[in-house]
Amino acid sequence: MRFEYQRTQRFFAQIAEGFEEPASAELSVLGATGIEPAFRGLNFSADAAALYRINYQARLLSRVLAPLVVFRCKDRDGLYRAAQGVDWPAFFSVDQTFAVHANVSGHPNLTHSQFAALCMKDAVADAFRARYGRRPNVDREQPDVWLNLYIEKDQAIISLDTSGGSLHRRGYRRESVEAPLKETLAAAIVALSGWQGERPLVDPLCGSGTLLCEALMHLSAIPAGYLRPRFGFQALPDFDAGLWARLKQAADAGIRDLPAGMIAGSDIDPGAVRAARANCALLPGGQTIAIARSDLNDLPDLEDRVIVCNPPYGIRLQKEASLADFYKGLGDFLKRRCKGSEAYIYFGNREMLKRIGLRPAWKKPLRNAGLDGRLAKYEMY
Repeated sequence: MRFEYQRTQRFFAQIAEGFEEPASAELSVLGATGIEPAFRGLNFSADAAALYRINYQARLLSRVLAPLVVFRCKDRDGLYRAAQGVDWPAFFSVDQTFAVHANVSGHPNLTHSQFAALCMKDAVADAFRARYGRRPNVDREQPDVWLNLYIEKDQAIISLDTSGGSLHRRGYRRESVEAPLKETLAAAIVALSGWQGERPLVDPLCGSGTLLCEALMHLSAIPAGYLRPRFGFQALPDFDAGLWARLKQAADAGIRDLPAGMIAGSDIDPGAVRAARANCALLPGGQTIAIARSDLNDLPDLEDRVIVCNPPYGIRLQKEASLADFYKGLGDFLKRRCKGSEAYIYFGNREMLKRIGLRPAWKKPLRNAGLDGRLAKYEMY
């Protein structure tokens, strides 16, 4: 059976809203061609080497899907027949686990994504049972193989998730605080800052250190998947283990040392400081990042720096402090004590853009875990 991705060499990258431009640039650098915007993502062409490289090194993508079959889906029976007809043992064995993620939009008969996922799950299980007399188990948390179903009106695509779960799970966040910044969003903030190590980068409100880790991975060229044990593309029937080993070795060989004093962070919460130190230490060079426990106003002046931060939006604030006062204080700190610096502030609460008391050079919409936030750039003259 020849699958759709083998016939076309076309794939789909899921991204968060607002990531279109930097994600397209990233895909191009990693070897993708024919990049085209689509609903909640980007379609692109790639050979096997580019597909492996994109999954291992891309920082802004949520996952990469390889289409297996594309078909017209009239109803539940049509979906069941199409899914049962796929040669599933080409991807995984009856002793492995699988899970199905579905998204349905505008179909006249299939109106619930969970129902569509259940129907496809049954079809996959029945296909195995018909051949082997037994079926593989479902694991919704850490399956061996992730399958994807997308239905828009009466057009359906069944895909294999070549990432093997969301790529934002880098593996370094072993400890956390409330409302952590998603890794892909942190990577987008670093990318949109344009920072390349010309001057030190500081996060004075670092939380569990996600921005620090992403800055380290960016500057030191640490692949985003460096700590991931496996990828979904290893389940493809045409997976080339030798090619993957060579590409991974070449990417790992490109990791650079972090210059001394280039990245630093701080937070008033001792638990956040402990978490940030532990998380950074899991990455090459991360143990050299200086992370201090400090109130914002007790920090030394941050002149001629690139400042990145994701201020709290009501969750980690002390009860006696109002959100508006906190942001006004942050704006005063930037104005008075950050001469010659650039600041890139992510506002999960967009109302606080009015409270910081600074005029942004630009604002960009970026989503984080359901929040319609904004990234703003400030220039401190």
